[in-house]
Amino acid sequence: MRIIHIIPGSGGSFYCGNCLRDSKFVVALRKMGHEVIKVPMYLPLFAHELDRNDSPVFYGAISIYLKQLYPIFEKAPKWFDHFLNSKPMLKMAAGMAGSTRAKGLSEMTISMLKGEHGHQHEELDRMIDWIKHHYPADIIHLSNALLSGLAPRLKEKLGVTVLCSLQDEDVWIDVMKPEFRQEAWDLMHENARSIDRFISVSHFFSAFMKERIRVQDYKIKTIHLGIDPSDYEYIPISQKPRNIGFISRMCYENGLDILVDAFVLLKKKQGFEDVKLILTGGSTGDDKGYLSKIRKSIDQSGLRNQVEFQEDFESEGRKTFFSKVSVVSVPVRIGEAFGLYLLESMASGVPVVQPALGAFPEIIQKSGGGVVYEPNRPESLAESLAGLLSDPKQLAVISEAGYEGVQRHFNIFSHARELVSVYESAI
Repeated sequence: MRIIHIIPGSGGSFYCGNCLRDSKFVVALRKMGHEVIKVPMYLPLFAHELDRNDSPVFYGAISIYLKQLYPIFEKAPKWFDHFLNSKPMLKMAAGMAGSTRAKGLSEMTISMLKGEHGHQHEELDRMIDWIKHHYPADIIHLSNALLSGLAPRLKEKLGVTVLCSLQDEDVWIDVMKPEFRQEAWDLMHENARSIDRFISVSHFFSAFMKERIRVQDYKIKTIHLGIDPSDYEYIPISQKPRNIGFISRMCYENGLDILVDAFVLLKKKQGFEDVKLILTGGSTGDDKGYLSKIRKSIDQSGLRNQVEFQEDFESEGRKTFFSKVSVVSVPVRIGEAFGLYLLESMASGVPVVQPALGAFPEIIQKSGGGVVYEPNRPESLAESLAGLLSDPKQLAVISEAGYEGVQRHFNIFSHARELVSVYESAI
């Protein structure tokens, strides 16, 4: 089977769960003998892919932003577009403020959802022309419903089966002004007519999106995320320092301040003098002010030497991170549709402590690799962390359960076979 995955990239500026999810499925599908390529949009997927891609980067972040803001750029010469979409310019864009932020980009989101009727229609035709001449496929799989505006034209011009993953679209849309917000959901509902199947990453999010985009039950299939356990090194908890870790984009939405405040409270208790906080996952320009406040808070608490900011969070950097921590917490403020870092942590033998929000209870209950707490406040998190770190036997039990749970329930190859079955039924 010939498959194209169309994936928005982050350029490696922060831990991008969607980029990792799609890339892991691509690798698994290739190992199963299918022909699969990744087609990036906006930015390259990862920092190490700035110089290597399966295809060109379509809808270059700088180019489409300028065309949306200043229509005169729609008539710019081709060489100017090539310059804006060059690797040095895209690398710069990856760290720009707002490049991954919904607030302020509402008009562009609506335009993208309008597909061939939006400001970026020429780029859509360029993508279709490239696919037609370089990689005619059986399946085109869109990374999320924010890309659903591509679907009508893809089906019309290529006659191809189109699938679309569902994960955290609400995080982007629900920060928009009300007039844009409703239009975005309505456009996704209209675009759903051109999408053969939706793949949601959790039962929680399947139910949520059925209501939001108003589609029939048969069109949405839940396939949990997965990883290849052999990509991770399991280290027994008894051989690790009692450190707490955070691995995700370091931003307000992901609750980094909640974890830092919980760590400050924990350090005021007796018996946790050895515990440190290890933070990784990167950030964008938008997060600079927020991170500056975080560092100031850490300094004022007198804990500067007890907190480490680890810059490398890709590949080997993640392995190093997991070798240094005994528990991971990413206290996302409104929960998530999944959270791939949960599986990466558990596959490395690291229990997770998450708020009882979104799909976190669903994933933790199925894997057995962590605990949930509520409400999502520093005091509750500090108590949960203290309970685990002060009970090495229980910590070891949860560590082993999570490792085995990932092997049994969240293996990428099992989920890739499920995905192929959906492809075949959709075709």
